Amino acid sequence: MNNRFTDALAKADRPLIMEIKRQDADGRDLLGARGVAETVERFEAAGAPCLSVVTGHWFGGSENLLKDVAARTALPLLRKDFITNGRQLERTRELGASAVLLTARVLPATALARLTDRALELGLTPFVEVADEAEVALVRRGSACVVAVNNKDIAARERLPGDPARSRTLLPSVRSTGTRLPVSASGIADPVTAARLIDEGFAGLLIGTGLLRAPSVTAWCAAFDAARKVPARGRPGD
Repeated sequence: MNNRFTDALAKADRPLIMEIKRQDADGRDLLGARGVAETVERFEAAGAPCLSVVTGHWFGGSENLLKDVAARTALPLLRKDFITNGRQLERTRELGASAVLLTARVLPATALARLTDRALELGLTPFVEVADEAEVALVRRGSACVVAVNNKDIAARERLPGDPARSRTLLPSVRSTGTRLPVSASGIADPVTAARLIDEGFAGLLIGTGLLRAPSVTAWCAAFDAARKVPARGRPGD
């Protein structure tokens, strides 16, 4: 893979994809008085290698949110939305993202393969989200993709608690796709759980609500660092 998003994640000492979204699945505000600018600053200062930006309306997102974040940071960005066609991929690149979410649960196998190919043609990293073995089997060109296990259930609009055990169960299958960047995504609130997932073999974690609700990103990341079995070098604070 040769992409700013994947390269940044692969080289990160603290491989946390920190997510910006306006509200949770129940419509509760997540940014509060901090707003977008301060949230970006906090995540940058905490050493985030890249950011995820939720543009899906069910989390209060929009294209303008991605545009706003892109104007405020040089970090590689992932666009999270239900992408179903090539024009959305082109628009994703226009808005400044380096990676794009492709959700196996909502895409037929042929569409997932076609969108994966098109994303790569456009220089976007496909961030393919899976939730079970059948969906993992749909991943194509895995060596060029980030393959992420969603610990939440999108059929329930992600309102139920996440289950990191799903990530642990699917990790061997995810690795078999050829990806060098298996990611555990969503439903990770506890820094100790996060550290365990990294120690067990995940190359990165996508964390949104857990960090957005944390009183201090510095303290959350310090707890994550302390809980890891293999300390990384020179991690910054926020």
